[in-house]
Amino acid sequence: MASLNNPHVTRRRRIGVAAAAAGLLAALLTAGPAAATPEPGDTPAKRQGVSASQQEEVREAIRSGETPGVDEIVHSKNVEHLANIPKDALKGLNTDLAFQGKYAFAGNYDGFRIFDISNPKKPKTVTQVLCPGSQNDISVSGNLVFLSTDSSRSDNSCSSTTQPATEKSSWEGMKIFDISDIRNPKYVAAVETACGSHTHTLVPERKNVYVYVSSYAPLAAYPDCQPPHDGISIIKVPRKAPQKAAVVDFPVLFPGGGNPGGGPANPDLSETTGCHDITVLPSKDLAAGACMGDGILFSIKDPEKPKVIDRVQDNVNFAFWHSATFNERADKVVFTDELGGGSGATCNAEVGPKRGANGIYEIKGHGDKRRLAFKSYFKIPRHQADTENCVAHNSSLIPVPGRDIMVQAWYQGGVSFWDFTDSSNPKEIGYFERGPLSTTTLSTAGSWSAYYYNGHVYSNDIAKGFDVLRINDRRTDPAKWFHQRELNVQTQPDYL
Repeated sequence: MASLNNPHVTRRRRIGVAAAAAGLLAALLTAGPAAATPEPGDTPAKRQGVSASQQEEVREAIRSGETPGVDEIVHSKNVEHLANIPKDALKGLNTDLAFQGKYAFAGNYDGFRIFDISNPKKPKTVTQVLCPGSQNDISVSGNLVFLSTDSSRSDNSCSSTTQPATEKSSWEGMKIFDISDIRNPKYVAAVETACGSHTHTLVPERKNVYVYVSSYAPLAAYPDCQPPHDGISIIKVPRKAPQKAAVVDFPVLFPGGGNPGGGPANPDLSETTGCHDITVLPSKDLAAGACMGDGILFSIKDPEKPKVIDRVQDNVNFAFWHSATFNERADKVVFTDELGGGSGATCNAEVGPKRGANGIYEIKGHGDKRRLAFKSYFKIPRHQADTENCVAHNSSLIPVPGRDIMVQAWYQGGVSFWDFTDSSNPKEIGYFERGPLSTTTLSTAGSWSAYYYNGHVYSNDIAKGFDVLRINDRRTDPAKWFHQRELNVQTQPDYL
């Protein structure tokens, strides 16, 4: 059996396994987990029991070799596991990633951690910042780091505590840090946004950074999150005066209402009450939004006035439109479906290959007449145990000229490399994963984000920490020639 200390083990898994605030600590020594309550689309912190028969199925799958052992690392022959840095002071759930120069910025429900990745085989912690808040989705632009807070807090400080959203004084939204001194980030601004900030997307300009804030799940009892919540908050941040950051608009994306959700054909389908995530392609003035029950394509020629140009639904197979990725030529969009909010064991024969998967759409037409046309689904071809949360999650394009290849996180389904150059016949070309965290409970774990950055893949595992991978494959080798100074995956660069 392989261990974390012996990661270079390859074993194929067979298809068909049974179903600016007080309290900011820039150099952190100890921290307790944030008492954040995940909302739909989050991964819950609780462990869920599974039946005795399911437990036995998991154990039998491990004995037979169909499933890796607990915490055992397996990967395809073309993938190397170079490093793992376990959690340290920040004990919450690891979340998203961003990159700048030789640094990786890793979100965590308790704050964020900065790594020096100049030697990808030996990442080093630069600093850890304690600033609890659900999600802590993270981005970086110039000297500024942006952090999403999507849990109701007592105030906007980094020493805040949880407080009911029914109280008007509660706060959630965007936090902004200055990283001019990379070892000592300085909290410089906070902007409250309606329904908080589940995720955010940067639209950077020379003088300003626009922040598209995605949030959802309004309730009449919440003073700062009132229905209908059918749009996004737009924050304008002056680079030279980030303390002046403010909401400049709340454009309505669904003036006639979004998908009502539910229905006999798909009771898991989410009602659209906002967006979960947005990816922008600034070079093309284009954006794609994953908005719970809807997928949208919109123009961002005027970053303060985004304009929806097409909208699609999948009321049979998609449950929760989670995120979006453009291909290199911007004539395709891959939308992900986070069936079960990331908490379910949905990578099995019972759920099947079309639910909790990716939907590949081609973009037809030009300008404001562009339309999204569905082509196919993609889901990892390796069934997971009933104690493994697994579903499509965060991904990035691998910049290979003339081909459409992505790397993607699947929670405990691991990291998948897959090719969708042929939109109708996508296929996996490599993978990395760990065995289940437990054989008795469905536990929150696995890769939250897996992104390609300057020759390597970096994964933020919810439970196990920061992983570094490398793929050695003729199909992806050309990407090694493409280097960038900064990467926020939801602000997609022009690879051409």
